[in-house]
Amino acid sequence: MQILLANAKIMFNHASLQPRSTPRFQATANELATEMARLTVEELAQQLECSHKLAAENWLRFQNFQSATKLPALLAYNGQAYKHLRAASLSETALEFAQHHLWITCFLYGLLRPLDGIVPYRMEQNVVLEATRDKPIRQFWKDLLTDLLIDSVRADDGVLIHLSTEEYEHLFDWRRVCQALRVVHPLFYVRRPDGSMKMQAVWAKACRGAMVRFIVQHQLSLPSELQAFSHEGFIFAPTLGDDAFPHFVREAR
Repeated sequence: MQILLANAKIMFNHASLQPRSTPRFQATANELATEMARLTVEELAQQLECSHKLAAENWLRFQNFQSATKLPALLAYNGQAYKHLRAASLSETALEFAQHHLWITCFLYGLLRPLDGIVPYRMEQNVVLEATRDKPIRQFWKDLLTDLLIDSVRADDGVLIHLSTEEYEHLFDWRRVCQALRVVHPLFYVRRPDGSMKMQAVWAKACRGAMVRFIVQHQLSLPSELQAFSHEGFIFAPTLGDDAFPHFVREAR
């Protein structure tokens, strides 16, 4: 199985491990970052759809992009999913398994393996640059990443565990991906006292990270093995969903 996990906007500036590999599209990321570094803070704020303060922080990041200390991707991000993945405490065996089975989606580097060296950055899907041929960056990546993902998963066993988010499906021709591969998309719901089901973003992100940890710790090879996953009260609900969309439910407290 291969796994997709989304990156996070919050990033660390240091990590306990050194990178062990180079991003597949490092040259492309360098080109994108170089053009971003030529923008003013105001232009960055507009492109990244963020505050002036965040734009100023990321202007400085892009200025230092080539010289900044590189971090392994899996330990560089600090969003909700990564807090529950707890990559720094994974065993060497689990990290090695992740390196061969996990892809991290992002708009600057495209696709990353967990131990690829990256630097802190911010990039959004609607950024348009000369380097993206004046297309939104999500569209620019689609032409580069679709075949790479399909070929990678086919070289494994043809199964993709989709723990990224819908936003990052736009990096690929997602219809082609779903036609070419067996895509398994776990869903996480909270059941309210009235019986209704709601997906809560914070919990969904937490469970995606925890499920990645579960997969790499136990070196799972079959989608059915996901049924043993549990986290913070979320357990497999066999009467809901189907093989393509297994449901994991927590009772509201």
